[in-house]
Amino acid sequence: MTDDHDLGDGSTDDDPGVDTKILAERRFLISLAFRMLGTIAEAEDAVQETYVRWYRMSDEERAAIQVPHYWLQRVVSRICLDVLGSARARRERYVGPWLPEPLPSSVFAEQDLDPADRVTLDDTVSSALLVVLESMTPAERVVFVLHEVFAIPFDEIAATVGRTPGACRQLAHSARRRVQQARARSATRLQHDRVVRAFAAAARTGDVEGLIAALDPDVVLRSDGGGVVTAARNPILGADRVARYLAGLAKKYPFGDLLEQETHDGLGFALWEEGRIMALVTLDVAGADGLVTDVRIVRNPHKLSLWNAATV
Repeated sequence: MTDDHDLGDGSTDDDPGVDTKILAERRFLISLAFRMLGTIAEAEDAVQETYVRWYRMSDEERAAIQVPHYWLQRVVSRICLDVLGSARARRERYVGPWLPEPLPSSVFAEQDLDPADRVTLDDTVSSALLVVLESMTPAERVVFVLHEVFAIPFDEIAATVGRTPGACRQLAHSARRRVQQARARSATRLQHDRVVRAFAAAARTGDVEGLIAALDPDVVLRSDGGGVVTAARNPILGADRVARYLAGLAKKYPFGDLLEQETHDGLGFALWEEGRIMALVTLDVAGADGLVTDVRIVRNPHKLSLWNAATV
């Protein structure tokens, strides 16, 4: 794994020991693994292990693989399936709430895509969707990502997860239903961004009443510091408590700037201090009432490294 999270292929033309076609798959593999695991670091580890297994094979074994792309895809998916099997126990040892890593819009951006397709693909790395995927079984999540995001046929998925194609269809149906239920509650992007702007304006000034007006009575706030920086150790429940917590944060960082920030979840906002993002906030807005139902604050600096790398 690289320290700077280089998402390129990492290959060089003048290294005779490097198969540039194989390493050119790296970006796709990390994109796949991230949607399964929720952090770039875990995705990079899974991809690195995939390449280790590739280069451990003999020249004859590699030559026998007719389509390396499918082999790499299958192996990284199996590794992710194994990682997900132990992820729940690791999440329980995590200090405070665990949240997926929010990504800048430039990560995995495919410039040649139709704008509508790009928006759809962006949604598959949104924090809101990744939180829903966290609630799935490992097999459901892997099948959903392979079929619904990357359009892999069920017979190929079956060979990856060790299930029949019919069983994979059932897993995909169950996962799709969960995702559709979550999306059905969501506001339109226009409504979402309007609510977030009002929410951010109230948060900047510590306006408790203004915050309460924007919050669903049963709103949940989760703050991920990972034990590295200070954050709420438990979810905060209810509009009054969430509003007062956020108003307290505004007083705690008087020299910080709370600025609107485009994210894969729509408009959010970032807390800037001395030229660096110290926290990134994404929100879910319910469509019926136009109220904020979930607030996610990522403060763990390891999960903000891609954002801050762009500011250096």
